[in-house]
Amino acid sequence: MKRIGLLAVSAALGVSSVMVAAQHEDHGGSSGAQTSTVAQTSNVAQATFNKEVLPILQKNCQVCHRPGEVAPMSLMTYQDARPWAKAMKTATTSGKMPPWTVEPEYDHNFTNAARLTKAEVATLASWADNGAPEGDPALKPAAVAFRDGWNLKPDLVVEMPNDFQVQATGAIEYQYMLVKADFKEDVWIREAEMRPGNSKVVHHGEVWVVPPGSRWMKNAVPGVSYSASKMPKDPADGIDIIGKFNPGLGAQTFDFGGSAKFIPKGSDLVFEIHYTAIGKETTDRTKVGMVFAKGPHATRYYTSYGPQARNLVIPARDDNSEVVGEVTVANEATLVYAQPHMHLRGKDYELRAIFPDGESQTLFRSKWDFNWQLGYNFAKPIVLTKGTRLLGISHFDNSPANRANPDPTKEIRWGLQNWDEMSNCFLGLVFDAKTDPKSVFLFTGPSLLPVGPPGPTLAMVKLQ
Repeated sequence: MKRIGLLAVSAALGVSSVMVAAQHEDHGGSSGAQTSTVAQTSNVAQATFNKEVLPILQKNCQVCHRPGEVAPMSLMTYQDARPWAKAMKTATTSGKMPPWTVEPEYDHNFTNAARLTKAEVATLASWADNGAPEGDPALKPAAVAFRDGWNLKPDLVVEMPNDFQVQATGAIEYQYMLVKADFKEDVWIREAEMRPGNSKVVHHGEVWVVPPGSRWMKNAVPGVSYSASKMPKDPADGIDIIGKFNPGLGAQTFDFGGSAKFIPKGSDLVFEIHYTAIGKETTDRTKVGMVFAKGPHATRYYTSYGPQARNLVIPARDDNSEVVGEVTVANEATLVYAQPHMHLRGKDYELRAIFPDGESQTLFRSKWDFNWQLGYNFAKPIVLTKGTRLLGISHFDNSPANRANPDPTKEIRWGLQNWDEMSNCFLGLVFDAKTDPKSVFLFTGPSLLPVGPPGPTLAMVKLQ
């Protein structure tokens, strides 16, 4: 019995992400599909930018490849794209672009599966191989109208009050900056977008809602940046993420059948940012834009850390170390979004549900790419009934063969910095607005084991 599709919510309400959903009809491996691809390849032998290439770029690439966004070059015009024709062919035929890390067999589960069709790949290759001609300007489609600086129209923008001074070299601890947001009443948010002031140095980040009475950042001075080791989060606070930035993530919607994010009266915001040094000193002043939703709402969208393995142990030089975390649903919720998180040794991630009737279902498997920390929008949200267990199953390469590995000679434990590791999956959940977010999940099974032997692994998990 398949659980995908238990809730009929429009796929159009998915969290917006790096690439618009691509078509999937050409992904199969049948001989018929291969014959069709051969025919399509011959039909695009004279592909031109204006007629065949530009529509592909508009649908799949320009959301990032435009001025002011995270991509290193613009692909808005022929003059922009022409020098990159061969590179575009290489990136798309290899599957490197557009970035999408979910294994193909799970693509249909997500509205934002960013995978080009075989015909689209063949078109870009043909265009590059034939000298990248511009073609007839009369056949060029109208330009896509992007909002300058935002992927939404914010009702409220909150910016870090002071610049963060980014050092030229070396590792930079995660930084937290408290902002007094002055919410004079309860607020509901339909959409939000976190935008870095300097995308060259902001690797990723979150903006947290810190409600009144929270212990985290209680003694922080607004506008002053603190390292994570000096102001560690308190999981008991019930804080929530209102905005996230990862390369390609874009704006996020929280409207699933009328749900919205909730900001209690008197809450503050905390900007959490992972900076990367680029060889010269610079600054950043990140901001978040929010779109209001008229409240109150019967259901609330909440971002959970999901299954975590804070007790992980990864042996030195192990090229395929398994780590498993688990949560059990204590109050019913609906899963609409998932975003795995690991660091530089991460290889792959699987999210598996074990339902109360004993049925086990893999919701997705994905490769891990630290440079593209993508989120996945479920096309048909999944009802998580009380007693459902969610397992996050990750694998790590701590061997010398991993070129990104900071030090293969060390045993690795949980930690915020890149040279440490994490294994969790941010989950977008919708549940009754009266439900306490802290009561939705309970840590169970392997997540409760003491730190000890390598793992925790599936061998340590009771799967039924």
